[in-house]
Amino acid sequence: MSTDSIAQIHSDRLKLKILEEITRQGPLTFARYMNLALYSPGLGYYSAGAYKFGVSGDFVTAPEISPLFSECIGRQCYQILQDLNGGNILELGAGTGMMAVGILKELKNNRCLPHCYYILEVSADLQDRQKTFLRKELPELVDSIVWINQLPTNFVGIIVGNEVIDALPVHKFKILNNVIKEIYVDNEKEKFVWKINDPSSFYLIQQIKNLGINFPTDYESEINLLLRPWIASLADALKQGLILLIDYGFPRHEYYHPNRNRGTIASHYRHYSHFDPLILPGIQDISVHVDFTAVAEAAAACHQLSVAGFIHQAGFLLNCGLTSCMTSLKNVVEHYQIAQQIKKLTLPTEMGELFKVIALTRNYHSSLLGFSNGNQIGRLSL
Repeated sequence: MSTDSIAQIHSDRLKLKILEEITRQGPLTFARYMNLALYSPGLGYYSAGAYKFGVSGDFVTAPEISPLFSECIGRQCYQILQDLNGGNILELGAGTGMMAVGILKELKNNRCLPHCYYILEVSADLQDRQKTFLRKELPELVDSIVWINQLPTNFVGIIVGNEVIDALPVHKFKILNNVIKEIYVDNEKEKFVWKINDPSSFYLIQQIKNLGINFPTDYESEINLLLRPWIASLADALKQGLILLIDYGFPRHEYYHPNRNRGTIASHYRHYSHFDPLILPGIQDISVHVDFTAVAEAAAACHQLSVAGFIHQAGFLLNCGLTSCMTSLKNVVEHYQIAQQIKKLTLPTEMGELFKVIALTRNYHSSLLGFSNGNQIGRLSL
């Protein structure tokens, strides 16, 4: 896995910053390390200017695979906007802007555009790229697309996030002889190494116990302590409508399966996936699978949100008419290309089953299009 000299210099600068913090404060929780690696101003993976998405980046997301994905999201948005007699859309972390384009084109075709399409994007570099792309693709709609730096209030409509939760920093833990330990990041001869010690907080211990899992000894995994306040902030922002979250992960009993005893943390650099998040800080992605039971529990804890649906990505897309375009295709080559895109989005060996969709609603009680067949809320085991 080679890096160019400019990328390596960038990574070395962030590495030095993290090493200096370890020197001052001692070993870092993995959550702190992940936060610095991804979000350190000007240096973190999502804060700096390297291109991350698509063929020339580090990974490919569903909107880059096929515009059909975003069209299906648009159809779910259409249902909500129709039922609410209008409203807005807020996209959390818009990546290349591809999903925004697909959603808005679908809604424009159905004459049901939102009053405003908000994008909450933490990366200034990605904001600039999104603005350039959206102005090119949707010049007639640019005045209704607004970039914001914080969640709105009294929001009515749809909040959508594709592969957002997997980038929230997590704590790593290990079970040793039925005792909960935390896995930290330390400095050994100017290299990052793992270090096992007592947990950084009593709260962490309690949250691991609250998972209700009988862990075997020598079991390693991770837990997201930011998820509950993050979901609560979305609930506070939403007055009426839908929160739609798409990501890869499992219900809790699968997430913490005895055989998944080294956790789910993975890194991505130029389409090479591996399991060492301690190398190349700032120039490789670090992600973690989602415990969707924890998402549902966080929603329930708000007392404002209802869990309205949970389903495989394949089921959601098919419910939203993924294959409907196939009947109108006359060109054999185009038919083949679309068929390949559909396979990538839906096959169990591709994105179809690993990726899930969860729907959280507030003051909205209609059955949702994307969950009309195959809703699997029961798998969340609340």
